[in-house]
Amino acid sequence: MRRFSLWLRGKPLVADSILAFGLLLLDLTGLGESREKVVYLVIGGLLPIPVAFRRAYPRAMSALMLLLALSTSAVNYLLDDHASHPALLALGIMLYTLVAYVGRREGLLLLVGLAIESTVSVILLDQPVPSTVAFISLFYALCWTLAEFNGARHAYDSEVAARLAVADYDRERRTHEAVAMERTRIARELHDVVAHAVSVMIVQSDGARYALRRDPDVAEQAMATVAATGREALRELRRTVALLRTDHAPDSLPQHGTAGLARLVEMMRGTGLAVDTELTGGLDGIAPEVSLGVHRVIQESLTNTLRHAGPNPKAWVRVRRRDADVLVEVTDTGGIPVHGPPGSSIEGSGMGLVGMRERIAVLGGTLETGRMPDGAWLVRATIPLDPGLSD
Repeated sequence: MRRFSLWLRGKPLVADSILAFGLLLLDLTGLGESREKVVYLVIGGLLPIPVAFRRAYPRAMSALMLLLALSTSAVNYLLDDHASHPALLALGIMLYTLVAYVGRREGLLLLVGLAIESTVSVILLDQPVPSTVAFISLFYALCWTLAEFNGARHAYDSEVAARLAVADYDRERRTHEAVAMERTRIARELHDVVAHAVSVMIVQSDGARYALRRDPDVAEQAMATVAATGREALRELRRTVALLRTDHAPDSLPQHGTAGLARLVEMMRGTGLAVDTELTGGLDGIAPEVSLGVHRVIQESLTNTLRHAGPNPKAWVRVRRRDADVLVEVTDTGGIPVHGPPGSSIEGSGMGLVGMRERIAVLGGTLETGRMPDGAWLVRATIPLDPGLSD
């Protein structure tokens, strides 16, 4: 049953169709009370239909359900048939759907329509007012309460999932940067090994050249030292190059172009960070290293905004491709808390800006960061379209 439940959770149309079929079977229990059985069956077959598509088209199906309920009351009045349709419980289901998946405003509009429908039904079908009003009020109140509870739970789960996705994404980035730093350290060691070995070999070779005629034994010893130093340097060189040949970056990184930026922005929006974007120029045709640089600058800037901009943060991302370069500007609310105690922002290591500067410098661009006169925080990067990658 758990596996079946998890399977249904990913297929809302199937789950809602099963619910609609259950309402159809429930509606058949009132067939014996009707004097117009054919009409009753037609109405009973129509009433569950909106339930099957309630999550795919919540607004349209809610309006259709309300129209079907009003039509049912009118038909029963014209035919003088007072048989009840249990499938009208779908009205409460549609109210629940709107409040939980769309919003309270749409739910209130439907609730007004349901009040009108209930009034028409009571008047036309001469139903007992106290008991009918009490039942309908209690039923709709229960549906609204359940919708509020489940809607809050869904919103909480979505935000937690989004924040976990950002955390995983940030962890992968940090892992990648840690590997890059390790590779830089290995490169420095390689330079030290080669420089030291070559220096020793040059000194010993010069000494052997001068001692070759006067003291052959000394010259022979110097050349032996040169050979041993060369062999040791070659071993170190092979070991270090073997490490550098392996790319430790995850397969999912990097994501280039507008698709990667859209995924990044959507992920940050899921955490509650309001992000406005403006992309101009063809960003999908630029060099991969430039696209990666743009992606990393925006990622680090939005992550810093989420950490330091306090409650209700907002960021503006502007990326513009120009004739010779790409201009990236990310501004945010500047870390001025509107609500909450001071110091509620998340402390960082301070390496993000350093990493951005190093990356942009490698691409031959420039990076400017700082607070603007209005208090907003600005990150502006300019990356050449034809970067001259520096060593």
